[in-house]
Amino acid sequence: MAKNSRKSGKPTLTDVARAANVSAITASRALRNPDSVSAILRERISQAVRAIGYVPDTAARALASSHTNVIGIIIPSVTNSVYTDVLRGIYDAIETTPFQVQLGNTNYSSIKEEELLRLFLGQRPAALMVTGHDQSRDAAQLLAANNCPVVQIMDLPPEPFDMAVGFDHRDAAEAATRNLIARSYRRIGFLAAQMDTRTRQRLDGYVRAMTEAGLFDERMVVTTHKTSSVFLGQQLLSEFMARFPDADAIQANNDDIALGALFECQRRRMRVPEDFGISGFNDFDIASAVHPTLTSVKTYRYEMGHKAIEMLIAAVAGHPPAERTVDLGFELIERESTARNG
Repeated sequence: MAKNSRKSGKPTLTDVARAANVSAITASRALRNPDSVSAILRERISQAVRAIGYVPDTAARALASSHTNVIGIIIPSVTNSVYTDVLRGIYDAIETTPFQVQLGNTNYSSIKEEELLRLFLGQRPAALMVTGHDQSRDAAQLLAANNCPVVQIMDLPPEPFDMAVGFDHRDAAEAATRNLIARSYRRIGFLAAQMDTRTRQRLDGYVRAMTEAGLFDERMVVTTHKTSSVFLGQQLLSEFMARFPDADAIQANNDDIALGALFECQRRRMRVPEDFGISGFNDFDIASAVHPTLTSVKTYRYEMGHKAIEMLIAAVAGHPPAERTVDLGFELIERESTARNG
């Protein structure tokens, strides 16, 4: 059946059509758009694909049309739990569509982001998803000049390249810090790692709240460019307490840092929340499992990934959303770690 094609070691679409007893045009249509053929025919062609080991040639498909069916996803980390949740939303949203994901990890490197953009754009993706709005000049030029839909996630850029879905990190951190002030904490530090754009925005929100309350002291800001971890949170809390032995609270950049601070307080026999208040960010599941439970800013990470894919697929189909920037908002979840009354 496929002797001629087997000489090259690679089954062809013609082989699929022959195995399924359909025309090559029908086989191609079924693979490109499964809903365009009947369920019985679709299953017959799928069985033929599996039987002969056919793999579609995305490069050839791109030449035959203007784009592939691949959506390029570029994120800064695959180990950070924030992006694990975003990816769950992405894969759930794309599962029942004809699109596939191509994932790239920048590891917080602007140079790596440029390299990935050049690679992805050279493969004619159906659409692109990138993280944040702090792209380098070259990366920004690549995104502005490309001819496929683009969505930026995590942030709310003032002028997105195309579409955006995220939330306001400044407002979220400001709300969390104001909550600490309302609970009668006064000597409140800010602990942070991995000083990316979103971390700096959260720092801005903390500074804004503390300044308006007349409480800001730049020495209370303890940051590092190291990768965030619970152990690092312990170290940052120790550094903060060495500077301010009479400190009474911290706003952490994320829950890892907040949990590390909590464990360090417990090691020092400091009572939380009576002696010391702790507020986190992202509201990971563990925030409600530790003792005392951790106050945190809930962010809608799964929904972000899911919504971004929906927006891209709609735009690819020629129906871009009317609202090109979607603010998912945030919610401050108050728990025991800040439950001190005036």
